[in-house]
Amino acid sequence: MRETLIEQKLVKDTKAAGGIALKFTSPGFDGMPDRVLLFPDGRLCFVEVKAPGKKPRPLQLARHKLLRRLGFKVYVLDAAEQIGGILDDIQAT
Repeated sequence: MRETLIEQKLVKDTKAAGGIALKFTSPGFDGMPDRVLLFPDGRLCFVEVKAPGKKPRPLQLARHKLLRRLGFKVYVLDAAEQIGGILDDIQAT
């Protein structure tokens, strides 16, 4: 499954679970994750969407580490089958 299809499924499944999956761009601060998932009660996480089997670049890994150090959850998604686990985890927080 292509990266764009995985991302589209993430958006659809997030909405079905009661949240929104915003496309995230940060001009002047490259390497940030692709999506911010927002759920009721202030729950949020960042999701980096990759093509199947692809890994984040070193700059992306550095941004993930920064976000985690600040207390945010960051997920790397490279298969549609992972979406349910991500949504379950953030909703359980």
